[in-house]
Amino acid sequence: SHQRPTPRGSGLVFVLVTTLISALASLFGVPGGVSFCVLPLLALPLAVVGFLDDRHNLSAVLRFGVQLATALFVILISQLPLFWLAVPVLLIAVTAVINFTNFMDGLDGLVAGCMAVNIAALAIALNAPWPLWSLVGALLGFLLWNWSPAKVFMGDVGSTFLGAVFAGLVLQASSWSEALGCLLVATPLLADACLCVTRRLVAGQRVFQAHRLHLFQRLHQAGWPHARVSLLYILGTAMLAVAMLFGGLSWVLSLSVAELLIGVWLDQRVAVPFTVASQN
Repeated sequence: SHQRPTPRGSGLVFVLVTTLISALASLFGVPGGVSFCVLPLLALPLAVVGFLDDRHNLSAVLRFGVQLATALFVILISQLPLFWLAVPVLLIAVTAVINFTNFMDGLDGLVAGCMAVNIAALAIALNAPWPLWSLVGALLGFLLWNWSPAKVFMGDVGSTFLGAVFAGLVLQASSWSEALGCLLVATPLLADACLCVTRRLVAGQRVFQAHRLHLFQRLHQAGWPHARVSLLYILGTAMLAVAMLFGGLSWVLSLSVAELLIGVWLDQRVAVPFTVASQN
């Protein structure tokens, strides 16, 4: 998606800001729940591995092992009523969110903008303590540098960290219905990644091989500039956030279905076709 070499790994900035403030808040105590402050600290090893992977291309086994360990710790501090079958399902779900967030970090401002909205919405819905807002502020500051034309990219250090924090916030919901509503706020990001992986599996492609087949990438290939694609996804996320905060699960579920249908229309009528992009 880019023709000029651009520094990556700059997600380290918002990772350090968030973990430092979370560590201080955990040390001195903050009203509103320790889990919210501990969550960024649990995602820190994932960010470290992501930073090293940005520079040295670590093995997939090591990266996935750290993802599973992070997912397990995030599940252990969950506020949801868990039963034995839920744990393996949540392990798969959390690691999927981590990887899907990483997959979607391919256009200027896309993941940073959407995740700033996602985390702010969940912080409001779950009444999270103020230290979590440091991540929102740091993301907005990072977005000034990451917006098109991007001067820096967040890299795996930032995208995997954001995926883990977001998944952990969803698990801080008090009920499964509330958790589903929180998760659906991220429909533009997660649905694009999930549907792309599914289509590639059906087409017999190697899922973990680098590609440019996501809807956001094929919209860019069709001539849409970075800013237009990113704004579309951020606007869709913001609308879902408002629906979740003011209407609850029924509103956000209905709107997420509507946005999925819009995505199908864009896929069929605007974006470079999946089969054509696969050949390229």
